[in-house]
Amino acid sequence: MRSPPVCSVLIANYNGTGLIDACIDSVLMQDCGFEVEIIVHDDASTDGSADLVRSRYPDVKLIESAGNVGFCISNNRMAAAARGEYLLLLNNDATLLPDALRTLHGRAASLPKPAILGLPQFNAASGELIDIGSRFDSFLNPVPNLCAGDEEVGMVIGACLWLPRRMWNELGGFPEWFGSLAEDMYLCLLARLRGYPVLALPVSGFRHWVGKSLGGGKVVVGRLSTRAARRTLSERNKSYVMCLTYPAPFFQLLFPLHLMLLLLEGTVLATIKRDAGLFRTVYLGCLTSLWNERARLASLRREVQRGRNCGRTEFFAVFGWIPHKLRLLFRHGVPEIS
Repeated sequence: MRSPPVCSVLIANYNGTGLIDACIDSVLMQDCGFEVEIIVHDDASTDGSADLVRSRYPDVKLIESAGNVGFCISNNRMAAAARGEYLLLLNNDATLLPDALRTLHGRAASLPKPAILGLPQFNAASGELIDIGSRFDSFLNPVPNLCAGDEEVGMVIGACLWLPRRMWNELGGFPEWFGSLAEDMYLCLLARLRGYPVLALPVSGFRHWVGKSLGGGKVVVGRLSTRAARRTLSERNKSYVMCLTYPAPFFQLLFPLHLMLLLLEGTVLATIKRDAGLFRTVYLGCLTSLWNERARLASLRREVQRGRNCGRTEFFAVFGWIPHKLRLLFRHGVPEIS
């Protein structure tokens, strides 16, 4: 029987024709010196990308979903099937630099305790550095870290996220009821609450076609562009994460303010764009979802906070207090939401 691989690379795929072949090739061309398995979960694609993986990459373990289940369930299924000591979650619209796996494994092996690790993220279209992980503002908006000397971050993006498989199992993987977006934020903050480091390494990296999977979330001709569907999921799931992870008394102080500012933001945007549907869908929808999920959120919050193994000061060490949305507003103006 073959020995287990050192790393299992998990690639969630939905309609990835034109992207996933470059993603898989970047894994196959890794200069790492250890065995790697590749698992692809195809989320009921309609563009033939599952057939492409099956025919072109016979050694890839392909899991085909009967229905579209979203990013969280896709990764949980792949992690359950993985055999590697470490997991690397990799978007189908991302490609690794040739030394990425060696860099991640070398750092993981040198650490005194398990950790979540990430790499510098580069824009695949322009080659520009997007971030080396992210810090947070007080309302859990990710603030791109561009300082190579600051390895400790609030989160690393799920497009390229490394951690031990045992740690993934301990943390419970992704909350499947999130669907997509902010699941990486939740996992990283849960790890920090349990006393595990979240580190963004300043070397190697990955290229990412930002916005290809869900659309939006990027700057186009100097303006921030997103989609209402993405904004809806982002605001809702980010609010879930705040409910679950913020220690008291900061949660009781900041969360009501967060909701008030969301309503104010929604009112201003809907007025400027003359689109009441935007307010109902994104902002009122966020509050409705929080109310509908209040019992589940309260129960899981108690569980998460009982397992806290770090102080409040330590938890908030990667937070700043200037709202990041204000920075974006002054820099790029009112976002385009389609």
